[in-house]
Amino acid sequence: MSVLPEVLSANESYAADFGAKGELALPPARGFAILTCMDARLDPAKYAGLAEGDAHVIRNAGGRASDDAIRSLVISYKLLGTKEWFVIHHTDCGMEFFTDEVIRGLLAASLETAALDETGFHDVGTGPGSPEAKYIDWLTISDNAQSVAEDVARIRNHPLVPSSIPVYGYLYDVKSGRLVEVPEATAVGAAG
Repeated sequence: MSVLPEVLSANESYAADFGAKGELALPPARGFAILTCMDARLDPAKYAGLAEGDAHVIRNAGGRASDDAIRSLVISYKLLGTKEWFVIHHTDCGMEFFTDEVIRGLLAASLETAALDETGFHDVGTGPGSPEAKYIDWLTISDNAQSVAEDVARIRNHPLVPSSIPVYGYLYDVKSGRLVEVPEATAVGAAG
């Protein structure tokens, strides 16, 4: 059964109390951006104390510094004035549970949703699949802290990112709700 009616009903309630939110400025009021994972257990508004209009939140699988994430960060500062960025990955991330080879194999076999058990992901579909997955870098994670440091370094060293923007690196702990600094990431992301 679709969640569409629930979403539309929730939107009606939200719009009924929208008030002055329609007057929020386009640039984020607090002048920062967060790159984080799409995991449904993460609520950046809550863990970072955000209200609507406060910050840009860019989400993707793993919170990785993909080309598209960097594109969004560049737009965030160049056109909308953000002055600080956070890269926030998290513990128990699904991107740790497979490799590029695994997802490529799963997608080659079937486009149906795979199953996960204690031994990893398994294809349960009947096909057809597609070999197109071999052309994608899935940016899987083998070490959380290292992935944060790598992403902060990629952003810091990108030719379109000015050295004046500090890039902080953190892990969100899904068991405690705390942000835990990755010191080597924050060090490499320091403003120059």
